[in-house]
Amino acid sequence: MKGNPAAVCSPGPREVQQMVRKQYTTTTEGTHIQRPENQCVYKIGIYGWRKRCLYLFVLLLLIILLVNFALTIWILKVMWFSPTGMGHLRVTKDGLRLEGESEFLFPLYAKEIHSRVDSSLLLQSTQNVTVNARNSEGEVTGRLKVGPKMVEVQSQQFQINSKDGKPLFTVDEKEVVVGTDKLRVTGPEGALFEHSVETPLVRADPFQDLRLESPTRSLSMDAPKGVHIKAHAGKIEALSQMDIIFQSSDGMLVLDAETVCLPKLVQGTQGPAGSSQRLYEICVCPDGKLYLSVAGVGTTCHEHSHICL
Repeated sequence: MKGNPAAVCSPGPREVQQMVRKQYTTTTEGTHIQRPENQCVYKIGIYGWRKRCLYLFVLLLLIILLVNFALTIWILKVMWFSPTGMGHLRVTKDGLRLEGESEFLFPLYAKEIHSRVDSSLLLQSTQNVTVNARNSEGEVTGRLKVGPKMVEVQSQQFQINSKDGKPLFTVDEKEVVVGTDKLRVTGPEGALFEHSVETPLVRADPFQDLRLESPTRSLSMDAPKGVHIKAHAGKIEALSQMDIIFQSSDGMLVLDAETVCLPKLVQGTQGPAGSSQRLYEICVCPDGKLYLSVAGVGTTCHEHSHICL
């Protein structure tokens, strides 16, 4: 059986668009979308004991901050902090100015230390006070140490000057120089020198004795132009266990006095009876020894020459 072909009309573009719109509207209004039953919900933030611990930690930090702030204010008040310094310590353009008494527990390094114009500078310690001078390499070049029993100075040269800058006392490895016009020793035992002393004048105080003594060795006085010994109001006495030698290479020995007394001079035997008039002559041995001989009409020294033997 053959059927007759039917005519099919295709919809146009406008009709297709209206059909899709009707289908979308119908499906959206009447359709219910099923969702899964076991759906997980995630919450954002800190909850529970973690939140309480966080608040407690923040509170603790706030308390520490307040305590530190209070301590800082208290320290600033107790230590007298100010824009110009701290307490008695003032910062000036010339350095640091410290008023009153201060105690240093560790070494103090400074270029210059001086007191006020109207007061003195006092350095005090229960053990010792040490002042060191160092070079650029840190080595000690000079040291002044004041201890309970001794004052020690370590340097290449020690010098004391007057207010005008004149050297008064200088000490180094070779010599000791006293620059004053007079050096006075007031000790009862005088001054002890183990080696030679060079000075133009040695003089005692008025109405006091001057004694030069060498207990175990010899005493020598040398001068290029002469040695002068004077006693204006007393006597000069020279004592020796051995010999006293007066020697002049080019001059002579002069005894200029009204009386020259030799009380222990050796005397020769007395001559015949009646010839002595208590007069004596001084005889000299070849070695310089002196002795007395009874004076006669002529010399009698040869009669007693056996004394020279």
